[in-house]
Amino acid sequence: MTVGTGIDSNETHGNGADWHAWQRSWDRQQEWYMPDREERFRVMLDMVEALVGPEPRVLDLACGTGTITARLFDRFPKATSTGVDLDPALLTIAEGTFAGDERVSFVAADLKDPQWVTRLPYESYDAVLTATALHWLHSEPLAVLYGQIAELVRDGGVFMNADHMIDESTPRINAAERAQRHARMDQARASGVPDWAAWWELAAQDPVLAAPTARRFEIYGEHADGDMPSVEWHARVLREKGFAEARPVWRSPSDSLVLAVK
Repeated sequence: MTVGTGIDSNETHGNGADWHAWQRSWDRQQEWYMPDREERFRVMLDMVEALVGPEPRVLDLACGTGTITARLFDRFPKATSTGVDLDPALLTIAEGTFAGDERVSFVAADLKDPQWVTRLPYESYDAVLTATALHWLHSEPLAVLYGQIAELVRDGGVFMNADHMIDESTPRINAAERAQRHARMDQARASGVPDWAAWWELAAQDPVLAAPTARRFEIYGEHADGDMPSVEWHARVLREKGFAEARPVWRSPSDSLVLAVK
């Protein structure tokens, strides 16, 4: 295997895959782009505890490999989670990682399908959480999705989205931040950390993940092209769609965590 993947071909179970190794590899690849990734999760769970308590029913929206769910259970063992995603490869890793854990269930659904909510096991949630995923949607379908989320969150419940939210009014700041971030990414690549494309090449070579990875690229192509509206846009639209309050509770030079309370 390529140096730095975190996956050892000797670390396998009966189905030929070490799901925890794939989880570590995914985390490292994501941290290649977002070195402050864990900090946003910490703040997210802080606000979950503050607003809905330590035993929440959570919808892990566009859950990927179950990153948020893993951190949720580490901090709140009595929580329950529903993970929703369309990516068959990442869902395969999530289902393998949490196999036998009755606290979590996974649903394959397209968030652009108006009927995706009908596939959920619960009619309402204490918290809907998502990270680095909804920028794949353009603004119009994202606004529609926010309206659906507002109907899923119970009164007093929360929605949080940690994602790329670009302030176009500061082009020099944006350019400087982007240049520094890419320089650090180049250093990580040189040390053997796989980037997005390299990680998917590894998945395509894995006996268990090869088929779902192929399906994944049939669905998405190389990468979906969405929008990255400002944090102010997110907060405004969330209020328009039915949340009583919405504002950022964490920010980096390029990303924000927006919290909305029903």
